[in-house]
Amino acid sequence: MGQYLILIYTSEPSWAAIGEAEAGAVTAAHQRFGQQHGAVLRGGGWLHPTATATTVRRPDGPAREDLTAGADALVTDGPYVETKEALAGYYVIEVPDLDTALAVARDVPEPFGGIEVRPLRPTSM
Repeated sequence: MGQYLILIYTSEPSWAAIGEAEAGAVTAAHQRFGQQHGAVLRGGGWLHPTATATTVRRPDGPAREDLTAGADALVTDGPYVETKEALAGYYVIEVPDLDTALAVARDVPEPFGGIEVRPLRPTSM
C-alpha cells in the first residue's frame, strides 16, 4: 500500500462568484466523497483563499547549514506563485497503486479546476 496526495485546484474568481446554494452543493458532494472513500482516506482539508497566504523564502546566497530559511527569511504577503488556478484543498489516501489512486481522484468534486495526484514519499518524522 502507498499513500497518495490528491491536490484540488480551483479558479478562485469562479468560487467567489457562486451563490450559497451552489457552494452548499459542492460541500455536500465532498461529504458524499468522504462517505464513499472513507476506507482509504487518511486526511484532507480545504485551504483559505490565496489572498490569506504568507510566503517564507530563503534569502539569496548560500544555503544555511541546516537548510532552513532561518531568521533572515523573506516573509511576504501572498501566495508563493501567481497562477490561474489555486490550490484549494487536498486529500491523503492510502491505496495499492497509482491506478487505484486515479480511480479515487476521478470521484473528487471540483467544478472549477482540476485534480493532481502525487505519490507521497515515506518519512520517519
